[in-house]
Amino acid sequence: MRSGSERPVLPAACTEGRERMQLPDIQDQADRRGIELDEVGVAGVRYPVRFSDGTTLQSGVASVDVTVRLPANRRGTHMSRMLELVHEHLRDFDPRELPTTLKAAADRLDVDGVRLAVSLPIAFEVVSPASGIEAWQASDVSIHAALNDDAVVARTTTETDVTSLCPCSKAISDYGAHNQRSRVSLTVLGMSDDVYPLPVHRQFDMIRDVGSTPVFPIIKRVDERVVTMNAHDNPAFVEDMARDLSQACRALGVAHEVRVRNFESIHSHDAVAAVTCTNIG
Repeated sequence: MRSGSERPVLPAACTEGRERMQLPDIQDQADRRGIELDEVGVAGVRYPVRFSDGTTLQSGVASVDVTVRLPANRRGTHMSRMLELVHEHLRDFDPRELPTTLKAAADRLDVDGVRLAVSLPIAFEVVSPASGIEAWQASDVSIHAALNDDAVVARTTTETDVTSLCPCSKAISDYGAHNQRSRVSLTVLGMSDDVYPLPVHRQFDMIRDVGSTPVFPIIKRVDERVVTMNAHDNPAFVEDMARDLSQACRALGVAHEVRVRNFESIHSHDAVAAVTCTNIG
């Protein structure tokens, strides 16, 4: 038996000051198949972020993807480092700083191509048209950015709802017209010198300017009257909304994509329209 004065002998790996055990790094091995991977990494990382773009400041839990272009001679990538990057660079997320963030990621992961996607709901304050009640309208915002060699491309998408009233229904009816909620998505394209040309708050406002009337979180009877009559006075096809929003983006000189979906109220299908404009002169 061991006497009371004897100390237990610990394994070398647990003894302070001793050399740590050298674990094999299998993912860092060479690969001989000669196939480059377009993307490999982590997806659906839920992480708290503080979004700040100079006009909007809001905190929430984002869904984050980080992927890299993996050279043909490397078997795997450093996925744990990707989570470290999320923690270090995205807790305070400013989309204007995307080139710096992506280049830091490329250096840390020892690659030439990195892709980053951040998605989270962002709420904007709106005011009911007659009662003046203030409330928050949530929108889905996503930012996809890619670094290839030294070039950065970013896509900022804001998606929110408006109301649309059918011009044809209004024209052929003795009274009334069918209307519905419409989901409008605006994607603004940015490049290395200006990766974030249109803040998400501006995108939100531009979407609410198309259609027949905006939607509101809180509607009192006086508001309902105003909203209903405004919609009747401003009928809009799904085609009208797509074109109007594209026209507004062209006037600002920003490359963009617009998608509109009407959740039709009298049909068993939806109506959709889309337009892309990348050639801004």
